Amino acid sequence: MAMKAEEIERMIKDALPDAVVEITDLAGDGDHYKAIVVSKAFEGINRVKQHQMVYAALKGNMGGVLHALALETRTPDA
Repeated sequence: MAMKAEEIERMIKDALPDAVVEITDLAGDGDHYKAIVVSKAFEGINRVKQHQMVYAALKGNMGGVLHALALETRTPDA
């Protein structure tokens, strides 16, 4: 069963309350998404750790229910 974009957004915002999240369904199948996540929590943190923070917010769904996620993270001033 695929994840809905709204569920992905909710999980990210639960972990990063200030985040601005934009989700795009790349294939129209609910399995391949692109997420742009903007948060002050990313300030001073390298990109790998930023992505790890987002994957942690998805609580193990990455690679299972959520097959693919192209991820872009940045701080509000970037």
